Amino acid sequence: MLTAAQVRAARALLGLDQRRLAEAAGLSLPTIQRMEASDGQVRGNVDSLMKLVEALERCGVELIGEGAVSSGGGRGVRLKTVPNRTGRISTPGAKS
Repeated sequence: MLTAAQVRAARALLGLDQRRLAEAAGLSLPTIQRMEASDGQVRGNVDSLMKLVEALERCGVELIGEGAVSSGGGRGVRLKTVPNRTGRISTPGAKS
């Protein structure tokens, strides 16, 4: 399950405001606001949750689930590493 804290952290990593995330996910701004205001796990219909997760992943965020391999343990988010045009691995948003 996705938590409100993960959504806020992912937005912060990507430098997106709620409006830009809503646009990327094809959701309304009030839907994103409600999701982020959830206490703990994000509440919403399955279609909206899938759109949100897919948008975050397209933007370069990896969601870390409970019990997943992570040095700190617990849930979280991290930027994905992707090969750039030179074949090197880079982090989205990083300056080269």
